[in-house]
Amino acid sequence: MLDYIIKRTGQTMIVIGLVLTAVFFLIRISGDPTALFLPVDASQDQIEEYRHQMGFDRPLYVQYFDFMSKAVQGDFGQSLRSQENALQMVLDRLPATFQLAFTALGLSLIIAIPVGILSAYKKNSFFDQISVGITIFGQAIPSFWLGLILIFVFAANLKWLPSGGGGSPIHLILPAITLAAYSIARFARFTRSTMLDVLRKDYIRTARSSGVSLSRMLYRYAFKNTLIPIITLVALDLGVLLGGAVITEVVFSWPGVGRLLMNALLNRDFPVVMAGVFFVAVIYCIINFIVDILYAYVNPQIRFK
Repeated sequence: MLDYIIKRTGQTMIVIGLVLTAVFFLIRISGDPTALFLPVDASQDQIEEYRHQMGFDRPLYVQYFDFMSKAVQGDFGQSLRSQENALQMVLDRLPATFQLAFTALGLSLIIAIPVGILSAYKKNSFFDQISVGITIFGQAIPSFWLGLILIFVFAANLKWLPSGGGGSPIHLILPAITLAAYSIARFARFTRSTMLDVLRKDYIRTARSSGVSLSRMLYRYAFKNTLIPIITLVALDLGVLLGGAVITEVVFSWPGVGRLLMNALLNRDFPVVMAGVFFVAVIYCIINFIVDILYAYVNPQIRFK
């Protein structure tokens, strides 16, 4: 198991290094980065002075190694708007994004997995048809539209909940529901399809014929054998929730990383954008690493591949 963890750790570090490289060159695809950092009416003297100050007049390979040496230490420069440390600004907003993403993920799992299991067990029943219809509808609704509808109903008309902001659990309700809606539908459909495959297996028929209780048969024998694909989907969706909460955070004025990145893009604050994109990529890598370890725990044969 230790050798497997060391191997996956090395692969994760390589991926993070490639992400750093991609961030560096993506900034330079459109040409001289100075044109992105300075106002359009900047004079030629100002442009040359800024290029020298930022080191953009040095050879590209020198800039690259300088960028890498600073980035691995968490130095992405200062925000062009607030003159604060770019990475620190991202880290300050990270707890709010984690709170929103993990609340949405927990809500998705609590609702979707039992619905998916029961829908598979009661295939073609009225409950199954209703749940499938709701999941299709849930996957079709754009998150920004659902967010606006929830604000209109529960904040503007009924006045039960705040329309935006953060700072208390009540502010979390509407954005968490909005962010979780798609994942609930996706998890429920996926759990149903994988459970249908498992319920057709011979050992499930044997368990039924031997008098095993329904709950034991569904959760210990059937559901356990769907864990690996579900773990994969949960990991992918967690990355999507963390990186894709931008729209939800903007709609509800949630003080997270997504809203910070959107404001940084609108204000041409590219050091903050670079720090945010890098950090989201690192989170994806960490999630994939944890999933690999969970794979090896659930299925020991994976350790030898």
